[in-house]
Amino acid sequence: MGVPKKKTTRARKGARRSHHHVKSGAYVKCDNCGELKIPHSVCSACGYYKKEQVVEVSEL
Repeated sequence: MGVPKKKTTRARKGARRSHHHVKSGAYVKCDNCGELKIPHSVCSACGYYKKEQVVEVSEL
């Protein structure tokens, strides 16, 4: 069974894990109201998708 001969340094460990970070999500402006929303989804602020209302949004 293989056993490491030397301790892995923080720099080497960090370099190996450099691509493990969490990426920020993509956001676009809504065509109708201008709020930020996730692409290819209904706007939570106004209920529009591709310039067409698909969800009725209730006002609080």
